[in-house]
Amino acid sequence: MTTYFSSNFKLGILGGGQLGRMLLRETNKFDIQTYVLDPSNDAPCKPYTNHFTQGDLLDFDTVYNFGKQVDVLTIEIESVNINALQKLENEGVSVYPSSKTLSVIQNKATQKLFYTDNNIPTAPFSRFAFTSEIEDAIDNGGISLPFVWKAAQFGYDGNGVKIIRSVEDLIDLPNTECIVEEMVPFKNELAVIVARNPSGEIKNYPVVEMEFHPEANQVEYVICPARISEKVAQKAIEVALKVSEKINHVGLLAIELFQTHDDEILVNEVAPRPHNSGHQTIEASYTSQFEQHLRAVLNLSLGSTDNKTSGIMVNLVGAEGHTGNVVYQNIDTILAMSGVTPHIYGKKETRPFRKMGHVTIVHKDIDTAREIAQKVKETIKVISN
Repeated sequence: MTTYFSSNFKLGILGGGQLGRMLLRETNKFDIQTYVLDPSNDAPCKPYTNHFTQGDLLDFDTVYNFGKQVDVLTIEIESVNINALQKLENEGVSVYPSSKTLSVIQNKATQKLFYTDNNIPTAPFSRFAFTSEIEDAIDNGGISLPFVWKAAQFGYDGNGVKIIRSVEDLIDLPNTECIVEEMVPFKNELAVIVARNPSGEIKNYPVVEMEFHPEANQVEYVICPARISEKVAQKAIEVALKVSEKINHVGLLAIELFQTHDDEILVNEVAPRPHNSGHQTIEASYTSQFEQHLRAVLNLSLGSTDNKTSGIMVNLVGAEGHTGNVVYQNIDTILAMSGVTPHIYGKKETRPFRKMGHVTIVHKDIDTAREIAQKVKETIKVISN
């Protein structure tokens, strides 16, 4: 067995954002040596890793040369050079999630076809090589308004997604490969995180409920456990486990789901890494999603996914009208509230809707936690000075 702790073992992480920063809290806890690659010299991970490299995650040589230094390579962002990962795998580096898993997930059109091929329930969709082709499809009756437009690649945090209600809404969109999804009338957006290690051990976290900001299309609140029936929760977990089994990932897989008005469960999309829908696990679960991801990619026993208590996560995003050096206004006020823990991501510059941190609220009663979360959201402001 490989000795990971206080040893010469090297773990590489592609991406140095806030997810990597929170993952490094766990590697530091276990004294595991880490290498991080990120395009920004101001990456949130930089102060917390043993070795930091600045470089392009989509450049073959950069990713390949970085990966050659380490024993196990993982990610905190999907936009990485898959060909470099394949070469590293061929040369004996353990890469989790694998290049095969990433090639399914990295492109939303490929991801949607994967669901269709594997009888996984998802919203009906059409695939287009270019956005400019969509107008013809509307004119010919192939698709009807309204619908959801999604860029096939490089979307994140609500970017690369737009609800199209009229042909005019297409005008400013990038002319790129994309998918068009039917609008799903749903009553809840849910998510399930599944962990899997190379030995095949699998555990899932409880179903969470997500409340979104109507303009930014970003998660505002993650509520755990979701306020849904046991029957719906079980159905969501079954769908998530099926996706996990078919993709056969190693590490974490976050599966975002729609609960329709008929209580059907549809897969929206997935992420093969720690995810915004699991941040509350740091305070509310026996094993945080970040420790679990580490356990999974190192083929260690998976930890308990049970909740210690109910938890709600509030995203801290840059206020509209503010760009520049960040100031967290009224943070001292929220610290005086019961069960409140802020996490600041170390980004010095704020801009509208940029993710700057999150706050976890824990309470034995989920409704009370939601009330406190609302107060937190209304109190703390992420502004510039």
